[in-house]
Amino acid sequence: MVMILWGMMTWWYTDGWRQCLERATLRLEATLDTFSIGLLLSTLFSPFRQISAGNVRGSFDAQMRAFVDRTISRFIGMMVRLVMIVVGCVVIVCNVVFGLLFVLGWALVPVLPIVGLLLFLIGWVPWSS
Repeated sequence: MVMILWGMMTWWYTDGWRQCLERATLRLEATLDTFSIGLLLSTLFSPFRQISAGNVRGSFDAQMRAFVDRTISRFIGMMVRLVMIVVGCVVIVCNVVFGLLFVLGWALVPVLPIVGLLLFLIGWVPWSS
């Protein structure tokens, strides 16, 4: 019995903790890759899904219409990318915070049954006054 507990604790605080940290790191890397904030910043003022309004040759009216189309497309692209950057930053910060809590909480999980047993023995009930 002691060997089983020793083996479990040895794994928990060595390989288990390392695997927990690797999982948290992989989740963070996947989130960083999903939002690609660097790419969004580098293309911040690029047109948004615009295919047809490139260089226009023709009358002044046609050139102005193309200029306005490109300007509106760039504004829409900027707004969409800014929203994605803000959402991405919030998700990344939440991912870091919850990842740290998960990794640090990993150390407390084996201790919780002992704490619960001690609280039971002293008669503490969480829902009473």
